[in-house]
Amino acid sequence: MTIKECTVEDVPLLAEMNQHFIEDEEPETNLSLPHLEERMHGYFRSEYLAFFFCVDDNIVGYALCSKTRTPVYLRQFFISRDERRKGYGKQAFHMLIDHLGVAEKDVDVYAWNDSAIRFWRSLGFEKRRYNMNYKM
Repeated sequence: MTIKECTVEDVPLLAEMNQHFIEDEEPETNLSLPHLEERMHGYFRSEYLAFFFCVDDNIVGYALCSKTRTPVYLRQFFISRDERRKGYGKQAFHMLIDHLGVAEKDVDVYAWNDSAIRFWRSLGFEKRRYNMNYKM
């Protein structure tokens, strides 16, 4: 596996992968692909870095993380559906940590996303706080 830093030219593919990531999270709202591309462009203009994870010539996933927050904030981490259960997620995460030279990362996970919670716990993440929401 290799890691490749993304550029603004990668936005269309990142947005498409982000759409799959959002579908897998089963969020409260879905965003259109053009909106996701616009949002991804905004990430590139701000504090975020994006990376592709590649096996041979195949992109198997991506990560989007803040380059200014401490600890580093992992906003999005995604392994393509057909590439899961092959160990790529754990391998990609450790490569990202090494690439960024950091020992601590934060990640947010929806409370109902049991598979993501299991994945992050398998990497040693622990629950630190609750983020709660109220709607009237």
